[in-house]
Amino acid sequence: MKVCTVSGVEIHLNNIFLALLGLFFVAGVLLKGLIAFSVVLLHELAHVATARRLGINVSDVELLPFGGVCRIGGEVVLDPSKEILVAAAGPAANLLLVGLGTVLKGYGLWDDKLTSFFIQCNFLVASFNLLPALPLDGGRVFRAYLAKRVGFREATYKAAWLGQFWGVSIVLLGTAGLLMGISGLDILIIGSFLLYAATREKGLAPFHFIRHLTQKKLELVAAGVLPAEPLVSFDYVRLKDITETFIPHRFHVVILLDKDWQYKGVVSEAQIVDALLKDGMNINMGALIKTTPP
Repeated sequence: MKVCTVSGVEIHLNNIFLALLGLFFVAGVLLKGLIAFSVVLLHELAHVATARRLGINVSDVELLPFGGVCRIGGEVVLDPSKEILVAAAGPAANLLLVGLGTVLKGYGLWDDKLTSFFIQCNFLVASFNLLPALPLDGGRVFRAYLAKRVGFREATYKAAWLGQFWGVSIVLLGTAGLLMGISGLDILIIGSFLLYAATREKGLAPFHFIRHLTQKKLELVAAGVLPAEPLVSFDYVRLKDITETFIPHRFHVVILLDKDWQYKGVVSEAQIVDALLKDGMNINMGALIKTTPP
């Protein structure tokens, strides 16, 4: 549901978040629900402001119980340094608001109970989003960090798996808390949504990975030069396996050997990407040598 537009960015409220606000209303604490809404909104606007500062387009924002989803230009996923800055902006804003709330409480400038709730909300949103699990902000930072070491695709799978793990854990804890009467449906809902969102991120990994590889060509054309990353591979290794080792902002050159460890040729990342898009990920590296003109 669209609730407003801020500086050209549409703000949408997810149905699950809307249901949580309904629970706040039924419980007679709607004002607290609106505070929680404001905390999540400010968290997402921090992402928007940082993305725009970096020249990244943002079309709209969907608010979720634990944060939100910014429809940000896909280039941020392909640039680990930018992804870290954009992801970190949300929790950083919440921590600043914790400091603001502490000042307001210390000087008695706001209702003591509401100020405490405001501080608690900001601390919980920041802490939760710092978990190293996709699609949370900490998961995006973790993926960007890991991508430089194990490649973008493997990093995405690891971060998404952690998201699924935390989602299942929160669902189990929320169920136990509900049965024991020490927590409400909100914990269960948040855990379920995290599990769903992490599974969705994992499913999108191949799409992002292909975009990540094709982006390299554009980077090389724009910059004219990129640092090279040499690799050595047997000719029977599949494209799928070799591309999983590719890291951002490096142009890979693969030296091919046959099963007897004899040199067969050199294949560039551009050739690998072209073959991947044309023939799929399961062909052998040696096939690229056969089809490469002398």
